[in-house]
Amino acid sequence: MSVPKGTVLQPASVCPTHAFHIVSGLLRAYFVDEMGKEHTFMFAPEGWTIGDLEASGFEVSTRLIIEALEPSEVELMPFSELSRSMDDYEARRMVRRAGALQRRVLMMMSTSALERYEFFLSTYPQLEGRLSQRLIASYLGITPQALSRLRAKRVGRTRTN
Repeated sequence: MSVPKGTVLQPASVCPTHAFHIVSGLLRAYFVDEMGKEHTFMFAPEGWTIGDLEASGFEVSTRLIIEALEPSEVELMPFSELSRSMDDYEARRMVRRAGALQRRVLMMMSTSALERYEFFLSTYPQLEGRLSQRLIASYLGITPQALSRLRAKRVGRTRTN
């Protein structure tokens, strides 16, 4: 399929069923945060495949917008074909893991440290007491000292509520 520069191949808020294999040209995947700021997630030149694995793996609407940065030739690839050599169970597990990683990267790009910490607590409620402050801080992309300040701020906020 030939697409001119500027074509949006995948808008936000859809449930995608396929990825795009780039034969020639260049695509970009990005999202727009609540403040209207664009965040580029990745570029896909010739030979790459790009798609929203978070949306396909978790059956949610996509946050990613995929657009052509150059006139491009792309092939549509149903998500089911991305893992042809695997059985269905392995394929679903792989897509969910890749989707979880994509969700994490998008979150790291667009949320505050406090929001990331609260996401960590809601995602892994049983792990906070089992992990060192250093490991949690590393997961959040902050220093252990910054995590201490976040915890103090959060405790102070819950006491006043």
